[in-house]
Amino acid sequence: MKILYFDCFSGISGDMVLAAMLDLGLSLADLRAMVASLPIERVRIEAERITRQGITGHVVRVIPDEQAKTARHLHEIQEILDHGSLPPPVRETAGRVFRLLAEAEAQIHGVTPEEVHFHEVGAVDSIVDIVGAAWGLHTLGIRAVYASPVPTGTGTVETAHGTLPVPAPATMALLARCRAPLRASPAMTELVTPTGAALLAALARFEQPALSLEAVGYGFGQKTLPWPNVLRLWLGEGTPALESDRVSILEANLDDESPEILGAAMETLLDAGALDVSFTPIQMKKNRPAVKLTVLAEPARIDALAARVLEETSTLGVRIWEARRLKSPRRHGVVETPWGEVAVKVKQIGQRLVAAPEFEACRQAARAAGVPIAEVYRAAIACAQTGRIKYTEDFDPPADRRPSGASSDRADQENDRASARPFSVDMRG
Repeated sequence: MKILYFDCFSGISGDMVLAAMLDLGLSLADLRAMVASLPIERVRIEAERITRQGITGHVVRVIPDEQAKTARHLHEIQEILDHGSLPPPVRETAGRVFRLLAEAEAQIHGVTPEEVHFHEVGAVDSIVDIVGAAWGLHTLGIRAVYASPVPTGTGTVETAHGTLPVPAPATMALLARCRAPLRASPAMTELVTPTGAALLAALARFEQPALSLEAVGYGFGQKTLPWPNVLRLWLGEGTPALESDRVSILEANLDDESPEILGAAMETLLDAGALDVSFTPIQMKKNRPAVKLTVLAEPARIDALAARVLEETSTLGVRIWEARRLKSPRRHGVVETPWGEVAVKVKQIGQRLVAAPEFEACRQAARAAGVPIAEVYRAAIACAQTGRIKYTEDFDPPADRRPSGASSDRADQENDRASARPFSVDMRG
C-alpha cells in the first residue's frame, strides 16, 4: 500500500504540495492536460528544478490570465469540478477540501458554507493547487496520508479582508478541526496557508508511519527564510496499520421504557446517523431491572442524536464523552460457492488477512437454493481459505476521511453481528 508522509518542518501551502509531487515524478505535461480540461480561465503552469541552501527540489508557479476571476462561491467551484475531465476520486477529494474551506470560512464569518465568497482560495491558482494535489495523490496511487506537526509562524498577513493575524483565522479553524499538533516557529510570516491546512484536514493523520521509503520529494515555497523553505514528501510502501479516529459516546439509563419503544428508538437513532446503538441490562434504584442505552457516533452528530434520545425515550438526561477508536483496514470481495457468489469482508492486521462471509449474502443464497445457511457459510469459508477472493474494492480510507453518512458503517455492523467466526489467511503467500 502506497503511503505519503507530509514532513511540514517549514509549513505547508498548496504550491509546495504540488511542487513536491512533481519532484516525486508526477508528470508536468499530464498535470497541464488535466488543468486544461477544467472550465476555468487560461492558466500557465511553470515548474523548475532548483537548488536552495543545499537542497534540490521543485518550485511551481501557477500564472493565471490577467482577466481571471479572483473570487468564487462554493457552488461555482463544484461546477468546475463536475464539468472537468477528472476521475471520480480526484473530484471527490478536491470537493472535500473546498467544502472544509467553506465550512471554516462560514464559521468565522457567521454565514452558511454556500454563502462564503472565496477570495484568494477562489482564484485560479488556488483551484489548480487543490485539484492538482488531489490528482497527484490519485496518480501516484496513494492510499494513506500522514503528516508531521506543523509550525504556526507569527506576525500578520494581508488578505482580501485586510490585515489578519498569523495563522489566519481560516487556517486556525481548519487545524482545530483536525486536531493538528502545532509547534512554535520563530518565523515572522505565514507558514501554513488555508489551502495547506485544508489539505491536511481532509487527508492526513498526524503521526509518523512505518514505511519502506522509496522516494523523497522536495517542494519549495515562494518565500526565502533562514532555513530551506521546503515541504518534504516521503513516499513509501507501508503495511496497513490500525486506523485511529475519534468518536463520541452517549449513554442513558432507562428503567421505565417498554421493549417496543426501545426497539423503535434504536431504528430512529441508526437512521439519524448513529454508528452503532446497543442496550445493556443494568440494575437501578429500588432494585429495578433496567437497560443502559449506548450510542456511538461521529462527534459532529452527537448533539443532534442526544436530542433524538431525549425525544424518543423517557430519559431526562444523557451522558456524553469522546473516545479514541482503533480499527483495522477492511476490504470487500466475493467468493464462488456451489450456490453462486457470496460476499465476504476482509480485514488486514499486519501481514494477516482475516475474512468472514456476509450474513445477508449467505442467507439469500441459502434461500434461493433451499439449503441450510450453515452449508453456504462452510463453502464460503473453504473457498476463501484457498485465497480465491475476487476483491470488489480497495481497503477503506479512515472513517473521518469518508464522505459524511453512516449507511455503510451501519450495514457493516449488522453483518458483523450476524457473521460466522472469521478465518485467517497469511497475505504474504
